[in-house]
Amino acid sequence: MEDTLEGTREEASGSEAPAQVTQPWTFSKSSLIRKLRQHLISTRSRPTMAAPSSGGLEVLLSTLQNAGDIENMLNILNVLDELLSAGTDRRIHHMISKGGSEALLTALVNTACSFTPNYTILLPLLHLLAKVGYRDRQIGLKAQKADAVLVVLGLLRQNTENARRAAACLWVLRVFCSSVTTADLLGKNRGLDVVFKLISSHTTKHLRTVKAAVDAFAAMLCSKINCRTAVMKGYIADLLKLYEDWHNNDVNLKNIPIRRALLHCLQRASNSAVGRDALVAEGGIGLLFQTTQTCLTMKGLESLVEPAIQLMRKCNPKVPLPLTSDKSAFSFPLPGRPVDDWDADLGLYDGSLEDDSDEDAENEEPDNRDYEDDLETDVNKLRPRPEPDRPLEQLGQYVCLCPELHHDFQDLDSSSEIDESSDDDSTQEGDLNDQRSSELPSDRDENHLQTSDFHKHYLNCSRKGQVGHSSMVDRLLEKYGICIPNHDPRLYATTAANTKSIAGYSILAFPDFWGHLPPQEQEPMAKRPPHVQRKKVFEDIQRLICPEDIINKVVFDMDDTSSQCSPDMCPSSLRFFSKFESGNLRKAIQVRSHEYDLILNADVNSSAHCQWFYFEVSGMVAGVPYRFNIINCEKGNSQYNYGMQPVLYSVREALEGKPHWVRTGSKICYYRNHFCPRRGQKHSFYTLTFTVTFRHEDDVCYLAYHYPYTYTTLQTHLKMLEKSVDPRKVFFRQQNLCDTLAGNSCSLVTITACPTSRAWKHLHQLRNRPCVVLTARVHPGESNASWVLKGTLEFLCSSDPVAESLREAYIFKIVPMLNPDGVINGNNRCSLTAEDLNRQWLKPDPNLSPTIYHTKGFLYYLNSIGRTPLVFCDYHGHSRKKNVFLYGCSMKETLWQSGSPINTVSLKEDPGYRTIAKTLDRIAPAFSFNSCNYLVEKSRASTARVVVWREIGVLRSYTMESTYNGCNQGIYKGLQTGTRELEEMGMKFSQSLLTLRRNAIHYNSRLIHNASALLDLDDRLLDHKSNNCFEDDEPACMEEIEYSSCSDPFGANELDTDVSANVSSEEEDEEDADICRNGQRRTDRKSHLVPHYLKQDTLEPLTIKGGQCNGIDISNSYLY
Repeated sequence: MEDTLEGTREEASGSEAPAQVTQPWTFSKSSLIRKLRQHLISTRSRPTMAAPSSGGLEVLLSTLQNAGDIENMLNILNVLDELLSAGTDRRIHHMISKGGSEALLTALVNTACSFTPNYTILLPLLHLLAKVGYRDRQIGLKAQKADAVLVVLGLLRQNTENARRAAACLWVLRVFCSSVTTADLLGKNRGLDVVFKLISSHTTKHLRTVKAAVDAFAAMLCSKINCRTAVMKGYIADLLKLYEDWHNNDVNLKNIPIRRALLHCLQRASNSAVGRDALVAEGGIGLLFQTTQTCLTMKGLESLVEPAIQLMRKCNPKVPLPLTSDKSAFSFPLPGRPVDDWDADLGLYDGSLEDDSDEDAENEEPDNRDYEDDLETDVNKLRPRPEPDRPLEQLGQYVCLCPELHHDFQDLDSSSEIDESSDDDSTQEGDLNDQRSSELPSDRDENHLQTSDFHKHYLNCSRKGQVGHSSMVDRLLEKYGICIPNHDPRLYATTAANTKSIAGYSILAFPDFWGHLPPQEQEPMAKRPPHVQRKKVFEDIQRLICPEDIINKVVFDMDDTSSQCSPDMCPSSLRFFSKFESGNLRKAIQVRSHEYDLILNADVNSSAHCQWFYFEVSGMVAGVPYRFNIINCEKGNSQYNYGMQPVLYSVREALEGKPHWVRTGSKICYYRNHFCPRRGQKHSFYTLTFTVTFRHEDDVCYLAYHYPYTYTTLQTHLKMLEKSVDPRKVFFRQQNLCDTLAGNSCSLVTITACPTSRAWKHLHQLRNRPCVVLTARVHPGESNASWVLKGTLEFLCSSDPVAESLREAYIFKIVPMLNPDGVINGNNRCSLTAEDLNRQWLKPDPNLSPTIYHTKGFLYYLNSIGRTPLVFCDYHGHSRKKNVFLYGCSMKETLWQSGSPINTVSLKEDPGYRTIAKTLDRIAPAFSFNSCNYLVEKSRASTARVVVWREIGVLRSYTMESTYNGCNQGIYKGLQTGTRELEEMGMKFSQSLLTLRRNAIHYNSRLIHNASALLDLDDRLLDHKSNNCFEDDEPACMEEIEYSSCSDPFGANELDTDVSANVSSEEEDEEDADICRNGQRRTDRKSHLVPHYLKQDTLEPLTIKGGQCNGIDISNSYLY
């Protein structure tokens, strides 16, 4: 062994000698092999190579930096390359951690700066540096520190005529530009000019060098300074010409990677505004559109289509929405604020959107935010704190909201008929005179309905009319009306007259007036056609390229009624209308003969939160596909990308006995567009596009984001329920919790069982029943929450044995609509204050957020009299997930998940917060236990769920989220949820509460028969089981929703292949012929750094196969 190296034994063995090698080690042709074998054998038992001078890798790297012998350096370079090529990237990263990049850079600088640079060493050194540097995130900064950046640029200048050397330099410069400052340094030294000269027009020679030059040029454009320089020197125009030239001459499709690299170069340029402007000014969008159309007609060019489309989308000039103002069309004076005070806050809006539900951010991708950082770790903030936020004497105002505790139930002892009259009888019966009109259409018009007829004659709920005229409403109901449970059109119209809207709506939407029945069959999720978004984007780009083909006619404008088209003025256009309760459509523009851009109205007093839509459309031609583009949606993704469809209601079919909201639309997709607000262009909008083919000529149809459920619908439903129950059995009271800012009533409903008699025992049992508090519709756009609550209300008022047992076991306190004003005026997220009411629970303002203030106050009152609710649940909708699920609160789970060092063993927590979810998992087909979550986040500290849990002390405090779309598990898998399934979910939630009082209910044969599965009284297998996997979010959309990202399309494997193929001038022509054929690349990292005449003699024993080095396993002992 002694003859293998010069130096002391201690230096080689890593003893206490200095770590730095003071003299270069010299290796014979065979000594390196023997020494490496000895090192591999000696290190097999070592767990790591932590010692600074004991590892074989350090020996090689140190010797590489100091060796002056060509053969030694070549031997070391090839050993390193063989070892790195044989394994995974883990080996390269290990080498980087041991200073491998610095060693290579030092060797490069030392060799290149010699009097006569030796390319026998420089070429393999550059090759290895490109491979290693690509995987080193700090390579650019390291290269600057080692003064290697300008050295490599100098080598490139000297070798522009030598394709192999130029390619090696270009690859290294490319990896150096992972740092913007390095790219700036190259730009300042005219690196752009040097590299661009190597990008030639179409050729068959030196293809590898041309592609390397394009890649290096693209890498340098990561610097905005370089982008501006490239624009100033006309390089953007030249790149477009080069792309067109390669496109036109690549008839055999052998140069796809070069064409793709040119696209990537243009994408990098488009990262700056000047680059995008230059690309548009030079006709780049038109060129890309034309070439991409050609690519679509040829097989094998798919890799060019998507980047070209993304580039066109990105460069499509930003256009402000065609509105006079970003502000909502509606404003409302707020107490204590000037009328236009909210306008001053619009400029502060940064485009960040609140999540569609309280818990949406819980499931965002890790790139969006560090979720664990949002988890609450302060135990003091997680502990219950039941002290009220107001003086106790103020809670006395809520005594009247517990009538069941003070009612004497005298009617139980009376045998006389129950007087069912109430203070609202006159309203319930309805004043038909309010609906009468001075103008009546003839009988024949009933069969030929027009939009104008509805507005003028049919559905006007104002109190103007003439006594003695027969009502067209009555005649329609007599001729076409069908029985819809708990709905009365006459009562609806009468109730609507008392609903206060900002715009003073007097027209009723026909679906709300007439009523809805769920269709007989469930509707499957829509299948997304291949490349549907691509086709829509092409149509959008055509607007820019061929503006003469665009009609651009305003057919509906809420801000300017004079621009609305009448049937006489626009006989070929659809007609739109949205000035009714919960309606939302601000403007409609006819773009092409059968295509319309639709703009939604922002929430009242704001300039944001556009997502909910509900409008009327008429004047259609049957069988013609109409494309609708809602162009100012704000959420970053939507279930519309995953099978969800809008809903449609046809008046014609309703009059034919099919009053159904049905899922409709084809070619649906949701993607970012080129529109922006009039103020602040940083905010992005998204397009929801869908195509509808109407079945009937001149029908009147309604389209909505989801099944509408208006405030008037709720009030009508409550009145119908109160009339339907037996007051001797069911205690049902509807009271006014408070008035909203607009003066609408916020109802509080009490439901429980009447006592059997006035005996003290029965009254005592009633007054000791625990309370369950349910709320819904704090967010107006979440109409599905109202349908779920409708199911809860109807079930609790029914004669079902389980419902009877629930009434006997609980007192239900229900606030069905926490945000009436938002619902009435078509808001999506906020109240009239432009604030999310579900972020006001910590300190609600009694003047600005009265419904939250008084709901919280009522909860405090229940707590103060010793009647803290057993369960609190706030019903919500979720636009980005499927199924129905619960979010709750758990101190222990939050601390566990956050990685808190606090010992949770000593913390006591009742695990009963999971009981309801486990029960629902058994009985509710739409429910997913695996989607439930019980973590408390800092960002949710002011929501109902967290505040009621922490301040009121309710253990079982939940948000129940219902999908807008459908289910991906259970018997409803692949189906969209309809109102039937939503109401069923409300019923199932009610039933699940029975398990909490299993020991207190009175069992009878009817109850056991109807609730055996619920009470776990048999062992039957249930027909539903939740997923076993935790899938919180949808997978990535099949097509890119965004277009701002510009990632390197050429990975490490492709670079390795290019480097390894850069072998010798004799093989170059053959390699160039193979490099671009069909875009197919090899993905191995086989070593080709050292020429064959050296490798065969000197390095043959080091050939590594399958992780073996001459029979010695090196996979875990040398470089991992």
